[in-house]
Amino acid sequence: MTTAPLYEMTLPQLLARHAGKHGDMLALREKDRGLWRRKTWRDYHETTRLVAIGLKALGFGAGDRIAIASENTPEWLYADLAAQSLGGATLGIYPTNPWAELQYILRHSRARIVVCGDQEQTDKVIEARQRDGLTDLETIVCVDMKGMRRYDEPGLTSFAALIELGRRREAELGAAVDAAVASGKPDDVAIIVYTSGTTGMPKGAMLSHRNMLYAAAEVAAIYRLDNRSYSVLCYLPLCHVAERGFSTVLQLVTGCAVSFAESIDTVISDLREIAPYGFLGVPRIWEKMRETVMYRAKDSTPFQQRVLETCLRSGRAVAERRLANGGRLVGVSDRLLYACLWLIAFRPLRRFLGLDRVRNGFCGGATISSEVLLFFWTLGVPVYQIYGMTESAGVCFAQRPGATRLGCSGPPIAGADHRRAPDGELFVRAPSVFKGYLFDEAATARTVSDGWLATGDVIDEEAGGEIRIVDRKKDILITSGGKNITPSLIENALKDSPFIREAVLIGEGRRFLAALIQIDLEVTGKWAQAKAIAYTNYRSLAQNDKVRDLIDGEVQHVNQRFARVENVRKFVILSKELDHDDGELTATMKVRRRAIETKFGQEIAALYGSAS
Repeated sequence: MTTAPLYEMTLPQLLARHAGKHGDMLALREKDRGLWRRKTWRDYHETTRLVAIGLKALGFGAGDRIAIASENTPEWLYADLAAQSLGGATLGIYPTNPWAELQYILRHSRARIVVCGDQEQTDKVIEARQRDGLTDLETIVCVDMKGMRRYDEPGLTSFAALIELGRRREAELGAAVDAAVASGKPDDVAIIVYTSGTTGMPKGAMLSHRNMLYAAAEVAAIYRLDNRSYSVLCYLPLCHVAERGFSTVLQLVTGCAVSFAESIDTVISDLREIAPYGFLGVPRIWEKMRETVMYRAKDSTPFQQRVLETCLRSGRAVAERRLANGGRLVGVSDRLLYACLWLIAFRPLRRFLGLDRVRNGFCGGATISSEVLLFFWTLGVPVYQIYGMTESAGVCFAQRPGATRLGCSGPPIAGADHRRAPDGELFVRAPSVFKGYLFDEAATARTVSDGWLATGDVIDEEAGGEIRIVDRKKDILITSGGKNITPSLIENALKDSPFIREAVLIGEGRRFLAALIQIDLEVTGKWAQAKAIAYTNYRSLAQNDKVRDLIDGEVQHVNQRFARVENVRKFVILSKELDHDDGELTATMKVRRRAIETKFGQEIAALYGSAS
């Protein structure tokens, strides 16, 4: 008898299956007051079912939408799958979203219920409702009611009260909820992800159960993941399609355990305690981990520094040969050399980072410098680049053993077709391609035609079927001399410096390239302290002449790697850190290039106005 593929089911149906097959196994783990609290698959399913009954008692049903504005917690997942159990869809709102974006998403999605993590998120929702009306919003559910004893907001209740409502109405509504789960269809909309686009207000990408499960099932197949070979730390916002796919959906595919980080700031310490088998990081996370190692090394003794430098140099050569061989160590000599390097330096470094058990590291969300990836391969941590978009459920290309070319994003997943347009743009057709944008048929028609998704990314195709992302089509610069410049390549090279947090290349229609640079406050601050350079805040540090000289040296070092026409001739260190609240970064920390060019127009004019 042939078993139907997982993507012929829904997410709540898979949850019920796991609860029935291995209900006593660990499913979720969350740190509370220094202790890890465990939830089994049976706990997970039973709580989700009670939340679904509570939602049904509130009138929530098929086709409705629930919004979640919260940090990652088990309650996030309970609400997510409870809404889907009733045939509804879930949309996430980043806790860092400014008030205006939260208001827009709630109004546009016509969400009937919003689940808030704490008082701060509840206050933003209440303010949005008072200012805008939000006539579709009926109920606000808050997980942590601390500080809200005196609130008198219509429709405000606690998450605990929602569960209790489900418990009281179970005899009356439980059978109907179970029937709704059983009748769910894989092509029903499961989640709506509001894209953190770098231009304009976000659009709500509708993804079905099939979309999400197909992408996750292919990832599991490529890396042979199951509940014994995969466990994960959930720390990136669950609003992000990559985190949703690689933790919660992949969990339902593999039956693995998901642990929740205390916060983004405790990721490394949480990793040390959990020691997961898999780890997903956006480029900034991998960059930060590398910076942490390299800067901590500077605090060690001269002898220890020389030992580390020697190990990294020798290990790099081994890693380069390994990558050229598809990720496999070449020959006995390399195996013996790596074993020695592992004992001397790499084992303690991996333990320090919490990556000592990681079998598969994943990097997605944006392009990343090859130098950063090579560092982790040098330590023996395989980091595979993943390419996808929100509109393709996060994955449509993936590196894997046998396809590990640096700077590439792997071949397509099974079932995904692709073609390259004459201008280099990538088009994709796959079962993971989304159902369209919520309430926006025009934008859907511009993005998908005859099943082909226009990605907006320019690619090169490499031997062996891997693709290399050149840049966003709209971001490629053309200088006044007619030279096409790929900004991300040069920007990533600049960000290889531990002293540079962000770099934005300028040069469209100009005679030469310039850059807006944001220094890394922590690393540059430590450098300044070691040099006895006084500063009080980011602004005073950024304006220091010695810091400018430091950054100038870093820029000149990068320029040596590129042709003269691609050299950064001038730069300015920004006097403030780029911020999501100020509209300079998206919620996923991508640069809003056009907004920055407008906001820092005076600085740009000075760069080119004084040019000779």
